[in-house]
Amino acid sequence: MKKLFETLAFWVVLGLVWEFGVRWSGTREYVLPPLSAVFAAGWAMRAQLLADTLTTAWEVLAGFALALAGGLALGLLASLSTLARRTLLPFVTALQSMPKIALAPLLVVWFGYGFASKLAAAVLFAFFPVVIATMGGLASVPLNLDEHLRALGASPARTFWHLRLPAALPALMDGLKIAMPLAVIGAIVGEFIGAEDGLGHLIVFATSNAQTALSFAAILVVTVLAMAFYGAVDLVSRAVWWRGVTV
Repeated sequence: MKKLFETLAFWVVLGLVWEFGVRWSGTREYVLPPLSAVFAAGWAMRAQLLADTLTTAWEVLAGFALALAGGLALGLLASLSTLARRTLLPFVTALQSMPKIALAPLLVVWFGYGFASKLAAAVLFAFFPVVIATMGGLASVPLNLDEHLRALGASPARTFWHLRLPAALPALMDGLKIAMPLAVIGAIVGEFIGAEDGLGHLIVFATSNAQTALSFAAILVVTVLAMAFYGAVDLVSRAVWWRGVTV
């Protein structure tokens, strides 16, 4: 309870500094609106904000799910096959090193202005941490335990399910905590480049029409959405039984 109070107190103080700092400094509202104006603009456009939030949330969840499935598959393949590790992993690393914002316009060209290009952007941003976390987790199994199970006659599949996977899950969950906010960023970047709805589209629309307060309201909603998704992943990581297991 004390930690919750301290967190809430911090955000309240930050909000008061924003509100009264802007007013006392005489900053023009189109440059930086006070927090009350941001809330007022968000409330006035609450129906649009809700619809765009649902659109962005669906893009993020779908992209995160695909990044999770693909990252798990590639990480597992790379951990089991030397050939895959020497060929696919450098390609994934090179893809991660590219400026993804520069790829976003190409995603629109390839997939259009609809859902598919935003999905691809979310996957592109979130994929790499899942791969690396999967490989690192699977490689963290103590060699003596792996040899012990094999000496007892355990099959490779049984060794994987009862030793390697439980040992890899903590590292994987840490990777998912990184991947989830990146999926949000990817979806927003995709909406910046070309979209007909979504929070990123609303930010671009509000900014281009000098509605700075509405733009900040959409940014705050994006922040809350990313924090909520991160909190959900963190809650899962704390809830499952293996969190307290030491292999």
